[in-house]
Amino acid sequence: MPVRALDHLVLGTTDLDALANVFEALGFRIGTRNRHPWGTENRIIQLSDETFLELITLGEGAEIPPHQPGHFSFGAFVRDSLARAPGLSMLALKSSDAKADAAHFAHEGIGAFAPFHFGRKGKRPDGSETEVAFTLAFAHERSMPDCGFFTCQQHFPQNFWAPAMQQHRNGATGITRVTLVAENPSDHHVFLSSYAGSREMQANSTGIAMPCGLGLLEIISKESFRFLYGSAPPAGDKPRFAGFSVAMPSAAATAADAAKLGLAVAECPGGFTVLPRPDFLTAIRFEDRPAP
Repeated sequence: MPVRALDHLVLGTTDLDALANVFEALGFRIGTRNRHPWGTENRIIQLSDETFLELITLGEGAEIPPHQPGHFSFGAFVRDSLARAPGLSMLALKSSDAKADAAHFAHEGIGAFAPFHFGRKGKRPDGSETEVAFTLAFAHERSMPDCGFFTCQQHFPQNFWAPAMQQHRNGATGITRVTLVAENPSDHHVFLSSYAGSREMQANSTGIAMPCGLGLLEIISKESFRFLYGSAPPAGDKPRFAGFSVAMPSAAATAADAAKLGLAVAECPGGFTVLPRPDFLTAIRFEDRPAP
């Protein structure tokens, strides 16, 4: 299997527009609200490296399909994650063939789930309608029950990606790292390597990391997380998505915007971090990196 690149992060919230307003005030351009047939609603932040952030919540009166043998319920996972800890709960990697990914995951023993296909109407920046469609293949690690993993195949990428939506006031260009925290990071290397299709795993005393396209997927110790993000690690002994990093030309300007919002921030190597808060338990690291 090829190495799978980062595609998008699923960021859960109980108030979709409020979270979108925070990201907008931090200099991001936010897409309009969309509704999925299984009851979740989202707003998208596209980045120029063809990754995106998916802000997601439960829609009013949502009827959420339950998990069933061989079928992963995206809506149920979002619902349960929001009840535990709003913030980053799912990671998607890019796929050119989600059916093949599902077969690979089943063969590797990390996901006996049928591929999940869906489509919806979207809106271009000019307000005109367009059609997008996706097929998802889900993976699962029993020792990481609070973390969702899947691959995402886009069937009409030309209708989804919009250069105008990738122009952000803060200059953000892409996701540079996704960070999980675990008591024993090395316990999870077999699953993550199989999920990412990576043969270039780096292991040291702080944890393990592997390239995923232009970004990095890592699982590290709590002590390493504190150093890298300048933030206290998440509580509890289960592995968790704890933070992610976004590249931009000048993190200092975004730090000033965060201060105006009253968000708690901390310096970290190469930039600054917006610290977790009760309604969003994920650290966001803004990294100084010149635009490509």
